[in-house]
Order: sequence, then structure tokens, then C-alpha cells
Amino acid sequence: MEQANEAAVVTKQAFYAIGLRWEGTFAEAGEGGIREIHQELQRRQEEIPGIADSSSFYGLSYHAYPGGTGFVHYAVFEVSDSGRDEVPNGMVMVEVPTMKYAKCEHRAEQDVGQSYNNIYAWIEQQGHMMLPQEGKGLTHFEIYPSRQDPYSTHPEFTIMIPILDK
Repeated sequence: MEQANEAAVVTKQAFYAIGLRWEGTFAEAGEGGIREIHQELQRRQEEIPGIADSSSFYGLSYHAYPGGTGFVHYAVFEVSDSGRDEVPNGMVMVEVPTMKYAKCEHRAEQDVGQSYNNIYAWIEQQGHMMLPQEGKGLTHFEIYPSRQDPYSTHPEFTIMIPILDK
């Protein structure tokens, strides 16, 4: 059966987020490195002041190495202006500017790789362009339900790919 993911363009206003930083290769991520920090973020959620919406957290991914062998991932909660005043020990604050995104929902019964293939194909079909990937720019982010098991083999989340205006 063919997998379909509905997509749309959305604008997300600039925001600050607080959470945990992970850096490594795609192989290390596949071995569970990111899942570990998602689980730790869930355990430490109460330490983060001024969470804007406790029902979901973000996984922000940035290029880290030339050639695309690795990346930096932040597991974070978006915080209100008042929440920016205090970053808990061992955590970091990240600022993300206002951007347009191609957005789609990945459902539990779907294949994650196919969901990403579908959104990238949709971006191209619609005539949008992804942000240039030189340097250490945001490549994508995912929005996860706060109480979802990071080790679930059938996760549900929202995919957000930064795009340029047409």
C-alpha cells in the first residue's frame, strides 16, 4: 500500500527553547543516542521554567560536520520569555528565528524514511527550495508528544523542514 503524507507550508515565529544537546554521527543516532536524550529530557522536564506547551517537545537537528556525516540534535521544550531567565544545570538554550516550513504528520503505522521521502518530494513538486545546507544551519525539526516512549518502534511526530520563500 502506498504511503501518503499530507503536507502544507507553515510559518513558525521565532522562539527560544531549553533542553539537552547531543552531537554525533548518523550511525550513533541510529544506535539510540538521540533516544537517550529524549528520555532524559522527559525525566528533567520539571526543571525547565516557563515551558510554553508541555504537551510536546522538539527535536532540532543541525549539520555539524562537512560531508554530512554527523549532526547536532537538541531535545528541547519551547519556553516563554520569562522561561529564558534560567537555564537548568547541564542544559542549553537555543534560539530559532522565524522561518517557513514544509510540515507533515508522521503516523505510527507509517515508515519514517518514507515520510521523509514524501515531504522532500512534495517540497520539490511545489517548487519550494530547502534552505542551503552549508555550515551548521537547521536541517529539520520534529515535534513529539511529551509522553511518547522514545524507544517506541512506531513513533508519531510532526516533521518540519525549513524552506525558502518561492
